[in-house]
Amino acid sequence: MNELLSWVEDIKNKNASSAASLLIMKNNDILFEHYSGTHNNTKGARKVDHHSRFNVASARKSYLGLAVAFAVYEGKITSLDDLARDYFSEIDPELLGATTIRHLVTHSHGLDEDADGTVYREFEPGENWTYRNINVVMMTKLIHHLYSKPFPSLLKERVFEPLGFTKTWWEVSDAEDLVRVIVNPNQEGERALGTVEDGLDKNLFVNTREFAEWGNLFLNRGKANGKQIVPEKVIDLSATIQNPPYTDKELPQNGFFWYVQDVPRERSELGSRVPSGSYQILGVTGPTLLVIPEYDVVVVKMYNKRYNYGGENYLYYLKEFSNLVADAFNR
Repeated sequence: MNELLSWVEDIKNKNASSAASLLIMKNNDILFEHYSGTHNNTKGARKVDHHSRFNVASARKSYLGLAVAFAVYEGKITSLDDLARDYFSEIDPELLGATTIRHLVTHSHGLDEDADGTVYREFEPGENWTYRNINVVMMTKLIHHLYSKPFPSLLKERVFEPLGFTKTWWEVSDAEDLVRVIVNPNQEGERALGTVEDGLDKNLFVNTREFAEWGNLFLNRGKANGKQIVPEKVIDLSATIQNPPYTDKELPQNGFFWYVQDVPRERSELGSRVPSGSYQILGVTGPTLLVIPEYDVVVVKMYNKRYNYGGENYLYYLKEFSNLVADAFNR
């Protein structure tokens, strides 16, 4: 594990992150756990430990994805290939066109919005892949409507409480265990809190252990502590490839917001040495949750610096971490 640890610490320093963690689970047990740095880049800031909760930014989409999978499994969404215009009456149906729920959860929808909230189309649904936020907002609002409650509340009842999670939530007020987000290394870190707890804000904070346990729930296809917490089919919907077939074979493959490995692809965020069937979720503040079923492994790394190290080469660094993990267990 020394090579992985060295890599994590090296990127922490290069990216001016004040905090980092690395946790590896294998066969449901913690194999390796490491914490370094402080909650903020100010003098006297609290040291990072297993209680520290990081803002996981876009990695929150894996939580939304599970809520969507529940909705499909329970028939509240009758099919992934249902037309979006049947669910989103507030958006011009002609603009939505042939967009489906499948397109929305796999980043293949082709929609975006400008600064004043006007929705427009970048490409026809299923013809390309682009990472935008509009589909996340749409699906967050849809789950709220279908269940008459926000998806975080749904997950709290069905998943977090059965698992005993107490360090996973969308925070609206500061707390001692919350790690600040560093945007400018020369300025104090931001609190990164939201104004609501309904999943619309990017304010999900998770400690490293519960983030790993979240991944381990998927690895075990919904089982934890001998109980089936989530139906297997719900997990399978979330973490297997669901996107339409692309003409461009280098585009990423997705489950319900997860990046899923089948074969190495140029624009994928999973490295070429990662086994097929693996899946990963990432965030702009540095979190990675990687699940490799072939090796019964879950790996989490956490940082608190917004924007990934590497500039235009950021994909290389995202892929290389997963490659190093695969190399460590392919022996």
